Amino acid sequence: MVDAVQRVLLRVFRLLPRRVRRWLVRAGTPKYTVGAICIVQRRDGAILLVRHSYVSRWGTPGGLAKRREPIDVAAARETMEEVNLPVELIGEPSVVVEPLPRRVDVVFLARPAIDAPLDDVRPSSPEIVATGWFQPHELPELQPETATALVALSRDGRIDLSGSGLRPSSGRPTR
Repeated sequence: MVDAVQRVLLRVFRLLPRRVRRWLVRAGTPKYTVGAICIVQRRDGAILLVRHSYVSRWGTPGGLAKRREPIDVAAARETMEEVNLPVELIGEPSVVVEPLPRRVDVVFLARPAIDAPLDDVRPSSPEIVATGWFQPHELPELQPETATALVALSRDGRIDLSGSGLRPSSGRPTR
C-alpha cells in the first residue's frame, strides 16, 4: 500500500513545473550553516586559541563562510580578521557534521605564514577578547566545537594531542 502511494506521489511530482519541484525539494531539505575553523599551530606545537566575547571557554579563529566563498578562503580570512595573523593552510581539511544545530564545520590545520610576526597576534575583532598559544598538554577549558575540531584532526593523524586529556567518545570529545 505504501509503495503504491509513493508511486502516485512521484508521478504527481513529475508533472509539476520544474520551479515548483525545486522549491518543494528545498523546502523539505534540512538547512545547514557551513563554518570554517582554523587550528593554527606554531613550529613548537603550541596551538592558537581565542576567547570570544560571548563565550567563556576558549575557541579557535573561524566563522561562517560567505555566500559562494571557497571554504579555504573563509578560514584564512576569518583568522586574519579575528587575530591579525596570515596563515598557510596545511593539507586537506577534516569535516565535522553536527546534525542537531545543523552545522557543518570544515576544520583546517594551519601554520603562521612564514613572514607573519607572531608578536602581532592579538584580538583584531570586537568578538575576540583574548588570544593565547597553548601546548596540547596545557589546553584550557575549550568550547565543545573546538574540542570536536581538535579531535577530528587528531583522528585524521594531522595533530598530536598526547597529554591534552581530549579523547574521542561516542558523542563529543571529553576531557
